[in-house]
Amino acid sequence: MWYLCFFFHRLLDYRKAEVESLAQLFCSEEELHDLQWRLPLHHHQDSPFHFVNLPSEEVATKIANRSILVKGMYELWGEGGSYEELEESIQNYPDERKLPYLESDSTFKINVDTFGKVLSLQEQTQRITGFHYIPFKGRVNLRNPEHKFWLMETDNYGANNGLPPIVERRIFFGREIGGADRKLLPTYELKSRTYLGPTAMDAEIAFLMANQALATPGKLVYDPFVGTGSILIAAAHYGAMTMGADIDIRVVRDGKGPDCNVWSNFKQYGLPMPIALLRADNNLPPWRSGLKEVFDAIICDPPYGVRAGGRKSGGRKLLKGVVGPYTVPDDKRTGHIPSTGAYTLVECVHDLLDLAARMLVMGGRLVFFYPVLREDENAETHFPEHPCFKLIASSEQILSSRYSRVLLTMVKTSQYTEEVAEAARIKHIDFKENHLKWLEDGNLHSAVFSPANAQSNGTGDAKATKEQKPKYRGKYV
Repeated sequence: MWYLCFFFHRLLDYRKAEVESLAQLFCSEEELHDLQWRLPLHHHQDSPFHFVNLPSEEVATKIANRSILVKGMYELWGEGGSYEELEESIQNYPDERKLPYLESDSTFKINVDTFGKVLSLQEQTQRITGFHYIPFKGRVNLRNPEHKFWLMETDNYGANNGLPPIVERRIFFGREIGGADRKLLPTYELKSRTYLGPTAMDAEIAFLMANQALATPGKLVYDPFVGTGSILIAAAHYGAMTMGADIDIRVVRDGKGPDCNVWSNFKQYGLPMPIALLRADNNLPPWRSGLKEVFDAIICDPPYGVRAGGRKSGGRKLLKGVVGPYTVPDDKRTGHIPSTGAYTLVECVHDLLDLAARMLVMGGRLVFFYPVLREDENAETHFPEHPCFKLIASSEQILSSRYSRVLLTMVKTSQYTEEVAEAARIKHIDFKENHLKWLEDGNLHSAVFSPANAQSNGTGDAKATKEQKPKYRGKYV
């Protein structure tokens, strides 16, 4: 059945991907094949209104209630370009679908929402009283109604609200069957969190990542770059068991004191504590040989050298080959903080994919951010690939005029074989032996923060390029 999905107008690339991932949780394989999207008449692809075909109202409700970006999901009773067309459409909607929600022993409420315009309270009241042709027999209950009905109106708006103009306005009327929990994000917002780091993941993005990873009770979720635990907190909220690692032992062990650390963040929200927090290097994973297929999902935000640079064990002199490996004496092991050196993005992603291919169960998901330079918007972007994984979603978040990051969602589709392991080992040796070369080639920070005029012939060319960009910036949202 087709339902009207009203999205929050932000993170536009993430909206459909989240709904499709949640459908994976609540639908059978056969039902997933029937999931389809279509746009309302005259609407732009970035419109907050979309029609989605889902197998049942129960599934639609579950998806909407868990989603972060679905403002509301509705059984559409009618739509039109004017209130006359809307009335005709509602009158033509089957009575057997309407009458169960209009009975005398029920309570109801009609809400008014708009996009691209603002209605005064008087205008809203006028529109509500105009539904006299719907035979409501129940009582009005504004606080806790059994049935909520929504009138949603768009206008033939201009460019002021971030979307291109449409030919004409569209009006929708329907019964609400579900919507995002609006108390969730204020509860977990970063400004009220006990322990924060410079790269703590925003709560909204963290919950989107947890949804992409299908975090549910009984699943084990791992973050190899755990930091202050923001991503694992979102996974734990949905009931998943969590485990994390970080190369900085001061973060995972000490924090800022006994009452201000990663553990205190979980305690703050009353969430189950992580199974373990390890001091571990993604370049030299701690797992014993032969250990495979442990985690149901790996979710992370790898360091890509813009706000924080990646680090791996070894130190500069060791990685350059100036000195050999050393062993820490027993009397100095307590409190010892190992030396680290620069860890390039390309090596980091290679190690992450190899770790996920080995440690994820079949069908497990790898969800991580990948940075993209935006110097040439027409150039095709190539994302990391691996023989064990299939890319099922890529959602861009534009961070500046120079670069953006893309949330990649991959599913493990084949086994981690000896051939794959040997190829990974050879590549690992190449990174080690040519450390300086990869350090120069993988320096994203320099590309992002290099002077703007270095990439143009002069001030005039830069200005002309800026003026050529289209006014519509929908993806910035």
